This record gives sequence, structure tokens and C-alpha cells, in this order.
Amino acid sequence: MINVSVPGWAFRFVVLLLLFIIFYAAGALAVVGMIPDLQLEPGLVPAEIAIMIIAVANTLLLMGLVLSSRWSGWKLAFWLAFAYYGTVTFIMQIETWYFLTGLTVGAELLPRLFLMGLPVVVFVVPLAVWILGKGRPSSYNNSDPVVPSMPVQQWVWRLAVIAAVYIVLYWTAGYFIAWQNPELRAFYGSPGEALPFWTHTLNTLQHESGLFLFQGLRGLLWAAFALPIIRGSKAGPWWTAVLVGLLFSVPQNIGHIMENPMIPVASVRFSHLIETASSTFTFGMIVSWLLYRRLNSPQYRGRINLAVDSTCSERSSTGSSLSTSCC
Repeated sequence: MINVSVPGWAFRFVVLLLLFIIFYAAGALAVVGMIPDLQLEPGLVPAEIAIMIIAVANTLLLMGLVLSSRWSGWKLAFWLAFAYYGTVTFIMQIETWYFLTGLTVGAELLPRLFLMGLPVVVFVVPLAVWILGKGRPSSYNNSDPVVPSMPVQQWVWRLAVIAAVYIVLYWTAGYFIAWQNPELRAFYGSPGEALPFWTHTLNTLQHESGLFLFQGLRGLLWAAFALPIIRGSKAGPWWTAVLVGLLFSVPQNIGHIMENPMIPVASVRFSHLIETASSTFTFGMIVSWLLYRRLNSPQYRGRINLAVDSTCSERSSTGSSLSTSCC
């Protein structure tokens, strides 16, 4: 149990907020001099306010992910960094590679985009674990595998459903929200009136079927990066689902509130904000619901608790002090 006063929590939040801003700015240095020089439409808010909103949202999310985890120490730091980099940077930039290469992203800029997220992951995430009082390893770290044993057929059907759900959410949100914007269609090379949904879908299947395979793969990657968050959660299924939904939707999309040289048209950014924030939040909750009850089943958690109780009993019998995880 972490007992901290309200001023104490406020102080920790401010420290983490400042650290996030510093290392977020450090990551931006990776693309200095490589951003395309385009005429930009202004963002929803001025850049300074947008950066503060981004920093506050990400800091609060990281705090929630740290404090809701059963894990601690380097195990928590490593797997949270894995989940955060994967969902916030890797998955988003492979989509940048797919859609924006040749439009606003060149061959030299693309690899730098994958480097931008590393300072926050390497420095802020471990420091958040330590600053929030989760730096000391707990007994769970020795008895709680990240990927528990599960029958192959259980994995197969769950992952198949996850991939299919992501494709459906991606395609329907993309068409009924983003694709209704004529400026967005023109930006991606399809000016004019939008085709009817089924005509558009069949045309894409005929001429660009790889898009659906690519998005199915992204759906599986989303689930892989969320697995440590779901597996390590000590929150209930609904709060875990909310946290995963926020992890999938907030860091990736909140940047659309500011001007962006890779998407210079303001209405295109806003359409993507509504489209992807809603679809990825929904998808995150579905992924959590599909995996939480199996990965955190009472039977499995019961075996872990027995192992921890046994460890605590052994410590008590030898007169050693107990960590807070044994309380």
C-alpha cells in the first residue's frame, strides 16, 4: 500500500509532467531538419497549449498504468516501456510508413519517427515507476509470468477474433467518419464523391487487398503490446479495459490537436482524431475483455497467491521483514 498525501501526489505529478515535457522535446530532436516544409493550417489550439495538454494526458495515463499494476521494479518498468513504445510509437509509425511514404514522409525521415518515442520510454517510464513508489521488486515478480500457459486453441480463436474486430472497426470508422471528409479523400489521392460503402469495400478488396492483411496484423500487434498491461493489472476487468482503451487512443491521437507537417490540412487531422480515438478506444476495451478473464482467471491467480503466501510464510518463520507485497 502506498500512503502519500494529496500534496505528495501533486508533487509527483508535477515532477513526472516536467520529465515528460523534457524527454518529449528531446525525442523531437530526432527529426530536426527533416520535416517537410509545407504550408500548414493551424491546429485546434496553439502549439504551446497543445504540448501541455499532450504532456498532462500522457503523464496521467502513465501514472494510472503504473499504479494499477500488480508488478513493480524492473519487471514493471520493462514491460510498461514495451507496451507504451509499441502502442504509442511502433504501431502508429508503421501506419505512417504504409500511408504517408511518398506523400509527406521521405525515406530519411521515416526511421527517425521510430526514434522520437525512445527518450520517453527509456527515461520517463522507469522514473515513473520509481517516483510512484513501485521501484522495489515484489514477490509477484518471481511467480507471475507475463505470458501464462493457455491451450493453443484458446489463443487461436481469441487472436482471430481480435484481428477480425480490428479490421471491422478500422474499416467502418474509417469510412463512416474519416472518409466522409472530401478534403481527406483528396489528401489520400481519391478526390470527388465517396463511393457507396460496399462498392468502396469491394474495390479495395480487388485492388488493395493487402490493406486488410496489414490492418489485421496491426490488430494482433495491438493485442501483443497490451498483453503486459492486462496480465499485470490488479484492477478489475472494467477499469483494466478503460486503461487499455486509453492507452490505445489517447497518446496516438491527442497530437492531432496541433499543427502537423505530415498532415498539413486541419480538417484531415480532425477527422482522424474522431475516427481513430473512438475506434481504438473501443478496440482496446474489447481486447482487454477478451484476454483479461482468461489471463487473470481466479484459478491462475489463486496459484499465484498461494505462491506469494508461501513466500511470506517462509520469511515470517525466519524472522525476516516482509515487503508491502506480502501484506
